[in-house]
Formats: sequence, C-alpha cells, structure tokens
Amino acid sequence: MQCFPGQLNQVFMNLIANAIDALDEGNQGRSFDEIANQIKIITSATMEEVIIRIADNGMGMLEEVKRRIFEQGFTTKAVGKGTGLGMAIARQIVEEKHGGVLSCQSELDKGTEFTISLPVH
Repeated sequence: MQCFPGQLNQVFMNLIANAIDALDEGNQGRSFDEIANQIKIITSATMEEVIIRIADNGMGMLEEVKRRIFEQGFTTKAVGKGTGLGMAIARQIVEEKHGGVLSCQSELDKGTEFTISLPVH
C-alpha cells in the first residue's frame, strides 16, 4: 500500500486544530493562572505498524459526540466555524487510503485522545 504524506499531514493538522479548539473552549472564563493546556503527540512503531497518538487535556466529549464524531456533516462547532467534514475525511484518509485505523477515546473533564494506527508494508 502506498503512503500519501500530504493527506496524512491533513489528518494530523485536523486533529491538532480540533484539540486547540477544544482547549480554547474549555478556557472560557478562566484566568491565565488556571489554564494548564496540553497537547501530546506520541509516536511508536513496530515491524507491523506505526502508531500516532494525539491527546489533549481538554473538556472531553459527551457519549453522543463520540458516537457521531466521524459522521460526515456532524460538527460541534458554531455556524460558520466548522463544516462537519474534517473528521470524516480524516477517517477516510487513514482507513481507506492507508488501510489503517483511526479511533477516539475521550472522558469528560479529562480530555480526548485520537489514535492513528497505520500498517507497515
């Protein structure tokens, strides 16, 4: 299977931009001293796969949002801010174009972590 680095870059940028938006939203009404934002990017590799984790310590997601996060047209952003295409396209790039898996774990008030697993051929 062929790798498309430009498309993978689009996935990474989308996940990081969403993490920044989630952190910004959680910072509303907080003072500078109360803000302790983190975005972690963790990578690992084996002979069979490459794993990239992008995690934030934001507000996390409701179960309803987690269930729908990869649906085309679904967005939690205000009108004019999001198209609802980013996560659907990210999943398509990872899974259909690269034969990988894009998954999400999130816990309210603790944060969200997206895991990208790509096979090495």
